[in-house]
Amino acid sequence: MEHQKNEILTVVIDDIGRDGEGIGRYEGYTLFVKDALCGDTVEAKLTKVKKNYAYARCERIVIPSPDRTTPFCDDHSRCGGCQIQALSYKAQLSFKENKVKNDLMRIAGLPEDRIDDAYDGIIGMDDPVRYRNKSQYPVGCTARGEIVAGFYAKRTHDIIPCRDCGIAPFENAKIVSAVVDHMRQYGIKPYDEKDGSGTIRHIVIRKGFATGQIMVCLVIKHSGKGSRDKEYIAGQKELIEKLDSIEGVTSVCISINNENTNVIMGKESVTIFGSNTIKDELLGKTFEISPESFFQVNPVQTEKLYTAAIEYADLSGNEEVWDICCGIGTISLCLADKAGSVHGLEIVPEAIEDAGKNAAANKVENADFICADAAEYLYDHKDEIKADVIVVDPPRKGMEEKALSAICEVFPKRIVYVSCDSATLSRDIRYLAEKGYDLKKFTCVDMFPHSVHIETACLLER
Repeated sequence: MEHQKNEILTVVIDDIGRDGEGIGRYEGYTLFVKDALCGDTVEAKLTKVKKNYAYARCERIVIPSPDRTTPFCDDHSRCGGCQIQALSYKAQLSFKENKVKNDLMRIAGLPEDRIDDAYDGIIGMDDPVRYRNKSQYPVGCTARGEIVAGFYAKRTHDIIPCRDCGIAPFENAKIVSAVVDHMRQYGIKPYDEKDGSGTIRHIVIRKGFATGQIMVCLVIKHSGKGSRDKEYIAGQKELIEKLDSIEGVTSVCISINNENTNVIMGKESVTIFGSNTIKDELLGKTFEISPESFFQVNPVQTEKLYTAAIEYADLSGNEEVWDICCGIGTISLCLADKAGSVHGLEIVPEAIEDAGKNAAANKVENADFICADAAEYLYDHKDEIKADVIVVDPPRKGMEEKALSAICEVFPKRIVYVSCDSATLSRDIRYLAEKGYDLKKFTCVDMFPHSVHIETACLLER
């Protein structure tokens, strides 16, 4: 039977897809149903029909899943941030650990019994709200010309107005309101990505949870005029006074981005109030965070993730440890207390500079940081490097094969792999297995409640 667009089918949802969509089957025909949850029986309206499957949206919930719960945000289904907020937190954790295990079986090719033997469980949050220390609010206009700030609707650049996000700190709502109200008062236009007009593109807010310090960064298009007296936007002095009155704000900066790009931050940042950085703490170490710094977004769970990684490194105080993709040195400095020496590799110069400052601020003398391409550096110095442990914490795309190959040339006893994407993790584990490294232990840490994403820390031994 051939199915047609706009056809409505009643289907039982028995799985969740990678983007949080419900998956069900109608007489063997697979449906990917937006806003449906595992355990739901729904009426699904087909929106895109293929030969063996179709995309659909949930028209009506006939029988709700026992795991359904009342979302704390009315816009959760439209916003791309919290794809599974309508699922109970217990069920979210179950979905995520199954997702990791299934990827390890399907992509890494590991048998189920070996995965179960290596699995150390999943670590969730006691209170999975208000956990993000960084939020990025695009600014735009409605069809009626009203200035709004919020988040992009999934797979679009249509802005859903939102000032108080339930996974962001309470202070963010005051900051976003202050900026938007100031724009209205002074006639400052949002940036229009269609014609390149306007000024303010994004409001980026970062908070140090341990210190309470808040940085507000306005990403703007700027002609260069006015930079001599640092007057980047109209009424800048008054805006600074408004932001300074909000408890916790210790830094206000401008990031200049004149490019036609989806990249949020520009290449140049200027502090117009307070300090150039804010501080936060992890596992007893203090870190300075600049506007461009990478710092894990959930500090509560980051400590649990790093604790697992340190445990897997199994350090006695004499080991030589190499931290690949070290960023501003967060894992490196947390490892340093238990290692003989720690060497961080990172290709971003600003991150290496911050890592060095963080090492000095924490009086860590057995860690150094090198600005270089990891694969090239490891190949060039493989005869000198005597790594007992290599730690990798790559971006979502995982490690490049040439970097993995270089790591295997160095031939450490243990590899600790920290990952934010179980598919690329599994791909890389398969490669490392072919080079003689076995997965011994892994644990999942829920860094991103209400989303489909999950962090994993793994121990591989040669």
